[in-house]
Amino acid sequence: MLNKLKLSFLILVAASSGVVAQNSPFSFKFEDSPATVAYSSSENPASNSISAIHIQGDTIWLGTSRGLSRSTDKGASWRNYYGDPAFGTENISAIAWDKYNGVLWVSTAHSAERSGQTFPEGSGLRYTTDGGETWTKIAQPLDKESDTLIVYGNSTLRALPVTVAIQNITYDIAVTRGVVWIASFAGGLRKSTDMGTTWQRVILPPDFLNSVKPTDNLSFCVSPVPGKFCSEGYLNYRAFSVMATGDSVIYAGTANGINKSTDGGISWVKFNHQNQVNPMSGNFVVGLGNKEGTNEIWAATWKAEDLNEAYGVSFSPDGGENWITSLDGERINNFAVFTDKVVAAASGGLYKSNDFGKNWYSPGNIVDTDSKLSLKTTTFYSAVWAEAGTVLYIGTADGLIKNSGFVGVWPDKWKLYFASQPLESVEESYAFPNPFSPKTEQVKIKYSTNGKELNVTIRIFDFGMNYVRTVIQSAPRGNPTHTVNTTGISGVIDFWDGKDDAGKVVPNGVYFYRIDAGSEKPVFGKIMVLQ
Repeated sequence: MLNKLKLSFLILVAASSGVVAQNSPFSFKFEDSPATVAYSSSENPASNSISAIHIQGDTIWLGTSRGLSRSTDKGASWRNYYGDPAFGTENISAIAWDKYNGVLWVSTAHSAERSGQTFPEGSGLRYTTDGGETWTKIAQPLDKESDTLIVYGNSTLRALPVTVAIQNITYDIAVTRGVVWIASFAGGLRKSTDMGTTWQRVILPPDFLNSVKPTDNLSFCVSPVPGKFCSEGYLNYRAFSVMATGDSVIYAGTANGINKSTDGGISWVKFNHQNQVNPMSGNFVVGLGNKEGTNEIWAATWKAEDLNEAYGVSFSPDGGENWITSLDGERINNFAVFTDKVVAAASGGLYKSNDFGKNWYSPGNIVDTDSKLSLKTTTFYSAVWAEAGTVLYIGTADGLIKNSGFVGVWPDKWKLYFASQPLESVEESYAFPNPFSPKTEQVKIKYSTNGKELNVTIRIFDFGMNYVRTVIQSAPRGNPTHTVNTTGISGVIDFWDGKDDAGKVVPNGVYFYRIDAGSEKPVFGKIMVLQ
C-alpha cells in the first residue's frame, strides 16, 4: 500500500531577502506516488482525503490528495485523473467553475524536499473547456527577479518578487467575467485576464491601513514577510481564500482579515478583528461562503496573532460591515450555503444551522445506510449542496460522504465512499494506511467474504504473536454489510484504532491481524504502527 505523509504546512517564502517561516492554519495529506500510475474508472474516488468539491449538474468534481476525481452520474462511478498526463501525481488544492465560459479550473501542489525538510510546493493550475477530456497546463505564477515595482494609480510601490513555488500554493480560485482570481500564500492575491497566460499582483491594504484606492498617495512594500528587500512584511499579503458574489464584488481572505472590493478589484476595504465595532472572531480567513443574491457572508475565521482573537464562524448579514460569531473554538475549514441552510465543515466536526448560526446541530455518528460502515474521522474539509439543496456532499480526511433524505435536521440517508485498491483474490487482505498513527487515524483492514454473509472475527497480535486486541467477534459481514465494492471481488472493511483490550495505544512496531470468516481458511496480514 502507499504510504501517506501528513504535513502541517509551514509558511515559507524564499526570495532574495532570505527565508522566513510561520505556522499556517492548514493541514493536508499528501500521498506518496507509486512507481506506475494510470488514470482509470472506479466505483470510488482515488483518495479518502478530499479538500475541494464542485457540483455542476450531474457532474461531481473532487480535489483530493491523489489528484482529481470526476463523476458524471451523481457518484455512481468515478474517473480518477491520478496518473493522467495532464496531472501526473499532483494533489489538488482548489477547484472553481467559470460559469461565463464553461471552464473548470483546478490548482495543484505536491511535497518537496528542501535542506532535509519537506514542504508543500505549488505546481500551477489546469483548466478544461470540454468537461475534463483535455486540459491546459499553467505554471505556478511567479515573479521575475526584476519585478520589484508595481504601479497602482498615483503610487509606485516597492514589491518583493516571489520567485519560487515553495509555499506558493493556490488555496482558492474565483472567477468573474473575463477574470480569474487566485489566492496563494506566498504569491498573495493575483488575477489573470488572459486565461492564465499572465498574472497581476492585486494591491490590498497593508496591515496598517484599512483601505486602498488608486487616488491614494501610498508608500509601502508589497511583501508577505520582512527581510533584506523589505524591512516590513504584511499579513494581509498572505492570501488563503477568494470569493466573487458578482462581477464587481470580490472578497479576499488573508492572514489579516477580509478585503472587499465593489469595483472589480481596483479599490479595497479591509475588515478584521481590530477595526470594527462588531468584528469577526479572528483574522486568519481560510474559507468564505455566500447566500446567492444577498450580502450574507460566511467566513471561517481562525485566531491569528492577537490574543483576543478566537477560532469560529463569523457571519455578516450586511456584506462585512457587522459580524455575528458562533461555534467558538471550532476550526472551520469551509461552508456549504443554500438559502437558509448552512453547513460548516470543521477540523473537529460537522455542523448545520437553519437560523443564521444561532444554533448548530451535529449529525453525530455517521453510518452508511446500506453498508453500515461508519465514518472514523472528525476532520471535515469541504461541503457542497446539490440537486436544489436536497443532497449534500461532504469531503473529509477519510472519505467522501453523501447525505440525502427528508427526516430531521440532518436527512436520514448516508452514503460513504472509501477509496481502496481492489482485492486480487478472495484470499487476499491488506491494511491501509500502512504505516498508520493511532493519534490521528484508524487503520482499515480490507478482506473478502467471497460474496457471502459470514460471521467474522478479527484479532490483533504483536510481533511475538502475543494477543493484543479483538477488533470484532462473530460480527456479520458481507453482502452488503461493510462491503465497499459491488463489482469484481467485493471488499469488506473493518477498522482498528491502534489500541489494546485495555484501551491503551499500542507501542510503535509491527503487528499482525488474523481474520476468521465463517468456516473459510483464516487470512493474515501485517500492520505497522508508527507515531
